[in-house]
Amino acid sequence: MRDAQGNSATMSIPTIPTHTTQAAGPDRAIEQVAFHRTELSVILSLYGRMVAAGEWRDYGISCLREVAVFSIFRRTAEMPLYRIEKRPKLRSKQGMYAVVGTNGQVLKRGHELKSVLGTLERKLFRVVE
Repeated sequence: MRDAQGNSATMSIPTIPTHTTQAAGPDRAIEQVAFHRTELSVILSLYGRMVAAGEWRDYGISCLREVAVFSIFRRTAEMPLYRIEKRPKLRSKQGMYAVVGTNGQVLKRGHELKSVLGTLERKLFRVVE
């Protein structure tokens, strides 16, 4: 590629960071909360079992400034049945993980993801007559 004077010019493509924990400033990226690989492994393990049982069919992940959300849907076009939220600012208070129901009610909150997800796992077991 050549510029107007005939010199060779290179085109630079700006990169957008996907995850950072730095404070926002003029030369810093925007802060964003995301699930870690080990957290996603635990969540997706439960999700896979519920899909196999026919309970859930779709999910969505949102990584925002103060919260990361894993939304679970029965059908794609509906409101989420449950939201698994990670709020690091609540780490020292109520716990950074929470399971939120359809109407916004917090079903379980805690410091450990596996114990919080236990609320959803109980829904997997049914009495068969």
